[in-house]
Amino acid sequence: MAKVIVKGFIVVSDTDLEVVEQALPAHLALTLEEEGCLCFQVVKCPSNANRFDVYEEFVDMEAFNFHQERIKDSHWGSVTKSVERHYTIDQPE
Repeated sequence: MAKVIVKGFIVVSDTDLEVVEQALPAHLALTLEEEGCLCFQVVKCPSNANRFDVYEEFVDMEAFNFHQERIKDSHWGSVTKSVERHYTIDQPE
């Protein structure tokens, strides 16, 4: 089983920015509690208020898929439906 690494960023519209920022701490906490989550960082870009840099590590694809399923019906999933996502997903050997 190979570790899954997600790198990239999201871009949040001005309209959604406040609600996304308010929802982020709970999303971070819930994700870090997930079994199989090794690292989960979402950091606001200092030079672009609408961009959040993302770095995630999960023990394997099963843990990553669990995370994806959990957030579909979560508050975070709801408030980020319209954000632009720019990710790469890797499974280094």
